[in-house]
Amino acid sequence: MRLVLAALGVVLALACGGAKAEPAMWTAHGPHASLVMFGSVHLLPKEVDWQPARLKDAITQADEIWFELPIDDQTAMEVQRLAAGKGLLAASDSLFSHLDVDEQAHLRGVCQNLGISCEVVARMRPWLAEVTLSVAADMRAGALASQGVEQQIAAEAPATARRHAFETVSQQIGFLADPPAAEQVRSLDETMGEIVDDPGIYGRVLKEWLTGDLTALSHDALDPVAKTSPDEYRRLITERNQRWAKVLGQALKGEGKIVVVVGAAHLIGPGGVPALLRQQGFTVEGPDAH
Repeated sequence: MRLVLAALGVVLALACGGAKAEPAMWTAHGPHASLVMFGSVHLLPKEVDWQPARLKDAITQADEIWFELPIDDQTAMEVQRLAAGKGLLAASDSLFSHLDVDEQAHLRGVCQNLGISCEVVARMRPWLAEVTLSVAADMRAGALASQGVEQQIAAEAPATARRHAFETVSQQIGFLADPPAAEQVRSLDETMGEIVDDPGIYGRVLKEWLTGDLTALSHDALDPVAKTSPDEYRRLITERNQRWAKVLGQALKGEGKIVVVVGAAHLIGPGGVPALLRQQGFTVEGPDAH
């Protein structure tokens, strides 16, 4: 599910191109409220010129800003606490004992490729191992959590803007930690396969995001998961989009200027939040659903 980023070379190639394209944005209108939606990438390399001027303007004028999670130190500490509580195996257990022979070999190869200790990963439940390997692959390409879209927007947002979150840390970790172990292992194996077989996806998806190419972004970031893991797609994308669209539909019936910043995958396609708001009868300016 990871919306991956880009190696610095891709960023430089984009910077040296012609007319600058921008990440996609949407604006929804209620009777007395407006809502700007921007899809984020959670980890970015340094010095990526990604922020459209009209997003900066919207943030400056915002009465409310919505994120997936609160962006603060307390949230970061809660993530660490719950990840340790729900992500580590008993001392007598090992991740390798939950994998077949091919999966064990796959894990050893990926750990070696990424320079991660197999002994450390062996202490993790499959979901936490998957997250760890995925983040390591992104960081190898230069991505940093401190450079993520949410962190940058939270730092520049005016103090007067009320901040809201759609979910809690416990809920988000539950999406990953609660499924049966067999489903977690399957997802882990798919992510390891992506890391090994398609290392170029990192740069490709960032380029698609930076240029607002939603068709290509859907093809690379959403369609494979919808096809191979429909239950995971429903849990992580479809159901969350539906819940968030209901919340935002109510917000549009109020007053004020609202900015929403969530993972880009949640704004794409006929099941994305902009399309769901259109279905509720709101006028939504921006790219059509693909």
